[in-house]
Amino acid sequence: MSLTPYFASSSKVWESRDWFYGLEDIGYTGWEIAADGKYRLDNPENFAAVREILESTGLLATVHAPFSDLNLASVNYPIWRESIRQTCCCIHHAAELTDRVTIHPGFVSPVGKLVPEKVWEMQKTALVEIGKYAEDHGVLACVENMISIKDFLCRYPEEILGLTEGIPGIGVTLDIGHANTNGLVDAFLTHVREVSHLHIHDNHGQSDEHLALGDGTVRWEKVGRVVARDYSGRVVIEGRKLEEAERSLVAFRKWFV
Repeated sequence: MSLTPYFASSSKVWESRDWFYGLEDIGYTGWEIAADGKYRLDNPENFAAVREILESTGLLATVHAPFSDLNLASVNYPIWRESIRQTCCCIHHAAELTDRVTIHPGFVSPVGKLVPEKVWEMQKTALVEIGKYAEDHGVLACVENMISIKDFLCRYPEEILGLTEGIPGIGVTLDIGHANTNGLVDAFLTHVREVSHLHIHDNHGQSDEHLALGDGTVRWEKVGRVVARDYSGRVVIEGRKLEEAERSLVAFRKWFV
């Protein structure tokens, strides 16, 4: 199956955009835009700069919706509505650039812990609304599995697949690095055929370090074998700088192709 390498770096959202011009020279086909900071797509100046990068480099695009200070599972209604609004706003602008947008699920707030069933209800209801909006705009909004923080939703395969199943316009982004922090890489790999988007990066199993492939404890030989067999499409390599992007691409070509 065909795998297409993209690169993303959420750590550079407040930095100059110039470094992205090096991605094509390294050998990347695409760029996943972390739509926050200087890359928020609802800012006309930012959007114009992002479009210029894409048009001048030939890079393809996917988008990661903003998530800072947002909570799609909030039981605080105004916060919940604003979280949906910003997610849909990102999808609206992203639709001019791509058909894939990754979104974070919500988390359990201190008050939400008193009514956990309500938290999941709010999350599901948010996804139904976001999915309809995404579908109307020709976009698949892909919910991402989360890191090992107890209050985050969708850390387990059963949670994220059960939550998203049957919702039009909603898919799943499998993040191998996030799965590794939960010790669940193998469990998620059994569901690769069910995901719509893929993020890969390394860590030592304790925190979300976003290391270059091979710098942590993920068993990339096995991951690459399963992914190459069961998945086709875009693979977003996440990292922090171009040097790591280059090393990760070498590793990707070794294990995934």
